[in-house]
Amino acid sequence: MLNYKRYQKNPVVDYPERKWPNREIEKAPVWCSVDLRDGNQALIDPMIVSEKIEMFQYLVKMGFKEIEIGFPAASQIEYDFLRQLVDRKLIPDDVLVQVLTQCREELIDRTFESIQGCKQAVVHIYNSTSTLQRDVVFGMDREQIIEIAVNGTKMVKERAEKFPGKIVLEYSPESFTGTELDFALEICTAVQEAWGPTKEDPMIINLPSTVEMTTPNVFADRIEWMNTHFKNRESIILSVHPHNDRGTGVASAELAMLAGADRVEGTLFGNGERTGNVDIMNIAYNMFSQGIDPKLEIEHINEIIELYERCCKIPIHPRHPYAGKLVFTAFSGSHQDAINKGVKAMKDRGSEIWQVPYLPIDPADIGREYEPIVRINSQSGKGGVAFVMDTYFGFKIPKGMQREFADVIQKISEKQGEVSPDQVMENFREEYLNKKEPLHFRKLRVDDLSDTIDSEFDTHVRVVYTDHGAEHSFEAVGNGPIDAVRRGLAEQLNVSIKVLDYEEHALQSGSNSQAAAYIHLLDGETGHVTYGVGVSSNITRASIRAIFSAMNRLGLGEK
Repeated sequence: MLNYKRYQKNPVVDYPERKWPNREIEKAPVWCSVDLRDGNQALIDPMIVSEKIEMFQYLVKMGFKEIEIGFPAASQIEYDFLRQLVDRKLIPDDVLVQVLTQCREELIDRTFESIQGCKQAVVHIYNSTSTLQRDVVFGMDREQIIEIAVNGTKMVKERAEKFPGKIVLEYSPESFTGTELDFALEICTAVQEAWGPTKEDPMIINLPSTVEMTTPNVFADRIEWMNTHFKNRESIILSVHPHNDRGTGVASAELAMLAGADRVEGTLFGNGERTGNVDIMNIAYNMFSQGIDPKLEIEHINEIIELYERCCKIPIHPRHPYAGKLVFTAFSGSHQDAINKGVKAMKDRGSEIWQVPYLPIDPADIGREYEPIVRINSQSGKGGVAFVMDTYFGFKIPKGMQREFADVIQKISEKQGEVSPDQVMENFREEYLNKKEPLHFRKLRVDDLSDTIDSEFDTHVRVVYTDHGAEHSFEAVGNGPIDAVRRGLAEQLNVSIKVLDYEEHALQSGSNSQAAAYIHLLDGETGHVTYGVGVSSNITRASIRAIFSAMNRLGLGEK
């Protein structure tokens, strides 16, 4: 039996005055990428310096203005990486590099040594504050933990006063989610007072869910409580650093923004310790889908994926929001049908607002292809097949015909799995367009009888065709070419046929446009019905080819 009694609930916040549930996200936060520090340390095969430089430059290209580049005092490769950025002048003037260090004097000295030459930098200090770690890791009480943070702040301040560039202090009470709120506020306030930030020269207080321990609404309550209890709130940039242990990192970050967070630290696609850091791409695309500028250049997702997978050696999950190969794919027939109708409705209405069922954004807007939107398998229905035929090949299959052709494709998919668009078209040709035996339409002449006095019919046709390779011809009259050909075939072959429906449309625009015609034909003797399809630059010839296609599908040639 699952021994769930080994675990206990984490405490919630008694905070009935919460306001975040009634707010909406209206703008992007300050983004800070920690791909090169938190993300890199979680890689099985960490990045080498050249990969770090490439990643840094791409993050800059994407629009990140704050980038944590590592722990230079604890790693020679990270120290060397930072020195290359400085010496090669690869840090733009408007980008803040961020360096992490513990509150130890020798590490702080080495950190300041590493950033010499930077015009500006964020020095990020931290110490663990949680009840559990104070007890089992450090064996310290609250006052001792506060002393570590304050002493670290003072050491950074002393060195910052001598530094030729600008230093921004960031302080993180690590394991904030496991820290009593009153103590979290007490230690952050002590650091704030030791540093002396102002509205014009603020510091960053970063509240990390180092381990995600409860539901996102509780995290939001904790952030709002801190937000409303800080002294001189205007002197603080309130940052969050969510992890994803419970799979709700994105939700925690979004609710934290509602609760007052100004800044979000995270990684591309959520790479990080254990289940990962918060996924900045996910949040940014969520904003984009709501008509909010995410303030990042994210319209070329395939390029971002290529860089990420190459540098991190981690593949993107096929179901990853927005970036996964399958997220803009519909296998369900009802979904495919809805997508088909939604895209058509947008075109018909000339709408500039994207509204398509099951597709929250237009894949083309982020550099994805329309090609993988609908894929056909045994779960697909007539809507999906119709969508493929229309989107890829321009055939607007009549509604009544969609089930008939979908049944053909489903039999194939049940044997082999997924059916590609090209294979769908290949079977369409085989089943309809190339259905030219035993009856093969060859020639047609049409004469107008509308001016003939007392004529019951308005059209005369002469048709040449082959039946099992032998040439035949007939002449017939009717009300229009389709009716005349039907009458002629019925008499010539001694069959009873009736046209139940007829549709036509242009396949492409321009002087060389082709027309497609669809004939729904009934065999009066057997009661069987089927569709035939014809294509020609002449719509009349296309419709006659469709009749012959349907005749062959019904097996009505001479025996």
